[in-house]
Amino acid sequence: MAADLGELLVPFMPTIRVPKTGDRVYKSECAFSFDSPESEGGLYVCMNTFLGFGREHVERHYRKTGQSVYMHLKRHVKEKTTGAAGGAIPRRRNGKVFLDLELNRDFNGEEYEYEDEAKLVIFPDHFEIPLPNIEELPALVTIACDAVLNAPSAYKKQEPESWEEEIQVSRHARSLRQLDNGVRIPPSGWKCQKCEMRENLWLNLTDGSVLCGKWFFDGSGGNGHALEHYRETSYPLAVKLDTITPDGADVYSFEEEEAVLDPHMSEHLSHFGIDMLQMQRRTENGHHTDSNPRPRVSEWEVIQESGMKLKAVFGSGYTGIKNLGNSCYLSTVLQVLFSIPDFQRMYVGNLQRIFDYSPLDPTQDFATQMAKLGHGLLSGQYSKPPMKSELIEQVMKEEHKVLNGHQQRGISPRMLKALVSRGHPEFSSNRQQDGHEFFLHLINLVERNSAGSENPSDSFRFLVEERVQCCQTRRVRYTQRVDYCIQLPAPIEAATNREELLAYEARRKEAEENTRAPPEPVRARIPFTACLQAFTEPENVPDFWSSALQAKSAGVKTSRFASFPEYLVMQIKKFTFGVDWVPKKLDLAIDVPDFLDLSRLRATGLQAGEEELPDLMPPIVLPEDTRDNSMSSTDSPEIDEGAVMQLAEMGFPLEACRKAVYYTGNMGPEMAFNWIIAHMEEPDFAEPLTLPSMMDPLPSTSDSPMGATPLDNLPPEESIAILTSMGFPRNHSIRALKATNNNLERALDWIFSHPEEEESDGLSDMADTEPNDNAFSNMNSHSDSTLSPDRETSGPRVKDGPGRYELFAIISHMGASTMSGHYVCHIKKEGRWVIYNDHKVCLSERPPKDLGYIYFYRRLSSS
Repeated sequence: MAADLGELLVPFMPTIRVPKTGDRVYKSECAFSFDSPESEGGLYVCMNTFLGFGREHVERHYRKTGQSVYMHLKRHVKEKTTGAAGGAIPRRRNGKVFLDLELNRDFNGEEYEYEDEAKLVIFPDHFEIPLPNIEELPALVTIACDAVLNAPSAYKKQEPESWEEEIQVSRHARSLRQLDNGVRIPPSGWKCQKCEMRENLWLNLTDGSVLCGKWFFDGSGGNGHALEHYRETSYPLAVKLDTITPDGADVYSFEEEEAVLDPHMSEHLSHFGIDMLQMQRRTENGHHTDSNPRPRVSEWEVIQESGMKLKAVFGSGYTGIKNLGNSCYLSTVLQVLFSIPDFQRMYVGNLQRIFDYSPLDPTQDFATQMAKLGHGLLSGQYSKPPMKSELIEQVMKEEHKVLNGHQQRGISPRMLKALVSRGHPEFSSNRQQDGHEFFLHLINLVERNSAGSENPSDSFRFLVEERVQCCQTRRVRYTQRVDYCIQLPAPIEAATNREELLAYEARRKEAEENTRAPPEPVRARIPFTACLQAFTEPENVPDFWSSALQAKSAGVKTSRFASFPEYLVMQIKKFTFGVDWVPKKLDLAIDVPDFLDLSRLRATGLQAGEEELPDLMPPIVLPEDTRDNSMSSTDSPEIDEGAVMQLAEMGFPLEACRKAVYYTGNMGPEMAFNWIIAHMEEPDFAEPLTLPSMMDPLPSTSDSPMGATPLDNLPPEESIAILTSMGFPRNHSIRALKATNNNLERALDWIFSHPEEEESDGLSDMADTEPNDNAFSNMNSHSDSTLSPDRETSGPRVKDGPGRYELFAIISHMGASTMSGHYVCHIKKEGRWVIYNDHKVCLSERPPKDLGYIYFYRRLSSS
């Protein structure tokens, strides 16, 4: 028999590989579906590429690649019989077979056990060879099988790159000396003992000093008095006061210069009268919560509809998404996007075509992974109601609540998250993120990957008309820009309960001064009409240069809709930056309407009697040392290195920090920080700062391509692709990028300010600089009859229509900061509101329309 197996495998031996260092073995999930070894058909792992495939998709891979040998993995899960040995983790049979396969948490209890089964399968005849079969298989095959079975899963290799570095126990924790000086720390009202700082305060665990920090490991700011105190006393450990919970706290070691663990934290804190067990817990249902709970407790309950008997729903469109650990921001955005027909049609409607034409490694293909997740959400395959027998059994056990949680397992977005977050400094981490920023990031990826095909993000795209007026000459300039979301201010001064808020603020300050517990917080209630009014009001233009005066002057800007999108996304600007540079959320409620009519905000363009500002560019002001030619091209510009280092210590790339400080005129780290937030998505964000040399031609007022920057090099293809995916011609996009130093936002403004330019003789000089390959030349060859018919072909694709909308989805955030908390979404389907809370999907009893963070409206059909 051994000889027979050897002869059988001889033709396939060149295709069987042993996993090397760096190879990822996908043995926990299919590349095209959410099938796993626990699925009915098990999982097939290619012995050449180490990609995993469910039963439905393995034949496709065989036909495409000709790879014939696969390892079939199957896990059989069953309930333990009465009296079976217990344990926190189920007992394994054949434990070595799936040595490093992740356990399904749904079966990680004492009531279940499982059996693992592995075998080699040879296609196309499906000849099976049970494993282990060491005596009968060739040595190379045995080694390859053993290596696959014992390899860590693909995502365990990625996690160390994404997760923060593991924190170690401080060497000072066990022998820490604490002074018996009678210091007792009150539960609130803390203030730095050397300044007026009331945030980012650190308690020294030796003498009980409460002092402010300065740019510690978490990026928070202060005056550095805690560090000064260490230098004076050598007392090594400090704990951040607002992080203390029964589970631990943030501890920093000045001597070791890093965040550390203190196993004796409870004892060390009790020395100063702090009882850890009485502090607010950090986690609630597995989600990060706040150390100051009271303004947030009701928010968590209201948004998650806690205490209500919510009915679980199953089937197509009612599949939940597992939380990978602070991944709820991603889940809520994806749930909303795949409730929109354009995204369903693009990725699920074209599922077979996308899968058939996917690259050899489908785990790295955006369209494939979006189609996979969309099918998982919409097929109903992973959201099936329990059988009657299961219901009866669970009711008899009085475990109906467990049943709902057990049956609604949801699908894991791990493969898509790894792809869309790759290379992004924030989304690739395992920390909580801003849902609005992720929405824009995902739309950017959709734009970039929709070349030559339908672009579902067209549904969100609209044009904003900006009218800028010179206050001195009263002359105006009209420009247009592309946007995907409107950001509504939340004017606290317009709150209907303003007197109540003022009284609360007075009580809070009094409590702080007298070191008493803070009063019960009051939530601001702001009319939606006030938010809309604040959005439409004129705003001052900083450093406005009037082309009529050819000098700086006062200017005001108003914004209106040049087109209305099919789906309107509206973000409430609830977040502001605290003293410690951490985004903090305003506690407010807004009466957002179910129906919205924005028709009166339609742009009107240049009006009779208005005079336009001359089309002149402001002169470039060069540094003094550049004017007198004392600065060579190799010299560095004047940059505040102190501000650069402060930003770099927050985790931003050094070159990006240098550019931020330079482009904000050395106005300080706060201005530079805002520049970073606004430019993080640009392709050249982390590229070194480059300045035009004295030999570069200055901008002219002509329409010549040489009006801004030299044409020696083409802009990045990624930037060109983004503009062409919006409907702009390739040559026009290149000119715009060259004229604006490859700045995407400014390039869009340039395009709108030069709409009359066609492909003229002036472009002929660019022909020699064009690349030979036409990978992007046919990006917009398709047509879409639903797009605005009167829009010029050189403009962006928009689906203009009436400005009347109906609310259909809400993404809500719970917590005090975008860096913590939890996201939940409510979506209106089939005339009823449904709450999506990670893997749990239920009918909503009371959707929190006044506490939302991002609102999604769909256009009402014309009657």
